[in-house]
Amino acid sequence: MNHITLTEIPRLYTGLAEWAACSIYVLNLKRKFKGPSLAAVMLLACFLQCAMQLAAGTFPKSLWIPGMLLAIGLMLAYLKFTCQVTASSAGYYCVRSFILAEFTASLEWQLYYNAVLNTQITVLWLNILVFFIVFGTVFGSSYYLEKKHIRKENITFKELLFVAATGLTVFFVSNLSYVYANSPFSSQITKEIFNIRTLVDLSGLVILFAYHILRQDMQVKYDLEAMRNILQSQYSQYRKSGESIEMVNRKYHDLKHQIAVLRAEQDSEKRMAFLDEMESEIRTYEAQNKTGNTVVDTILTGKSMTCQRHNIELTSVVDGKLLNFMHVMDICTILGNALDNAIECAIQIEENEKRLIHVEVLSKKEFVVLRFENYYEGSIQYENNQPATTKADKEYHGYGIKSIKYTAKKYNGWVTIDTKDNWFKLNVVIPLPRED
Repeated sequence: MNHITLTEIPRLYTGLAEWAACSIYVLNLKRKFKGPSLAAVMLLACFLQCAMQLAAGTFPKSLWIPGMLLAIGLMLAYLKFTCQVTASSAGYYCVRSFILAEFTASLEWQLYYNAVLNTQITVLWLNILVFFIVFGTVFGSSYYLEKKHIRKENITFKELLFVAATGLTVFFVSNLSYVYANSPFSSQITKEIFNIRTLVDLSGLVILFAYHILRQDMQVKYDLEAMRNILQSQYSQYRKSGESIEMVNRKYHDLKHQIAVLRAEQDSEKRMAFLDEMESEIRTYEAQNKTGNTVVDTILTGKSMTCQRHNIELTSVVDGKLLNFMHVMDICTILGNALDNAIECAIQIEENEKRLIHVEVLSKKEFVVLRFENYYEGSIQYENNQPATTKADKEYHGYGIKSIKYTAKKYNGWVTIDTKDNWFKLNVVIPLPRED
């Protein structure tokens, strides 16, 4: 057995493991390349990673750490160049890829070592067999797990620091026997070295995956809480709008008394002032909508008043009866958020005649379609496949669209967004309930 060097994992295996681990995230994250271009980038990354590891194998032991840093740097560059992620997110997935690669390469070589130790066989086919079984099993399982739990997300710098510190600790402890064999946590016996390295890498892998699941659960809870706040806010706006409309109704009822005063007034200037005031109040009352659904009427009336104050032309063709099957909160969420976004965009347009918003609620076959259109200027930036907020207060950044999508999904519906010729179009499509 002395003629077999088993304490060192072959550099080629390490390079392949690092490339394969990164490729799991490349295939699951949103990519910059598709088809042949993606395949070419992945093959080039594989060649560079393996070449880097083979070259590092010729370095003196004093340059072992710089060699590892170069390999990690290539992994980071591969992820950042191929995927549409931030630098922090690329670093986050790079650390997880590195620990996964360390575990896979260590496990494969440990199993091969034990196979040789037990059978005294050193033929090439045994090495290749163990390689394909271990790499196929570990990376296949990892791809399946990551596909279920990965999503495009922005990793904060603090989260990156935690993951990097965890990865560094795992790597240091797992390789301690190579650096200092006489410590209480290291060994000089080959089999024990393998056990320490593989088990520590496995522990680190489990810790990082558990942290990933935990942070996602926390993010989901935060999203739900934010959307709950948005829903409550929209419902509160609806209640306030209802109170305002009641006040308008009382004011309109008082107009008949004002007419009587107007008839008795002899001063033409005062009469004209009375007429101007009445005309203004009538316009306010005309902002009320009669769609067949009192919730829709209240929301549209409230938003119409807001549009009047900001010189925005709001037109609507709405059959409110189509939404009678929806809960009040859900109607408030879709109409309120969609109109708030449209109004926020229209206010930023300098020319009043371009401040245009159009709303439609209609049926198409077995679906109800809620269509919101507004004119915009400039360009719309997207984050996570949805328009980025333009509001100064970003506490609930992007949750308006998220709330609309979440509500539509409750009714087995969906949301589409289209931007063409400076018109922003938001369509919410929901299946109409079947009548028994």
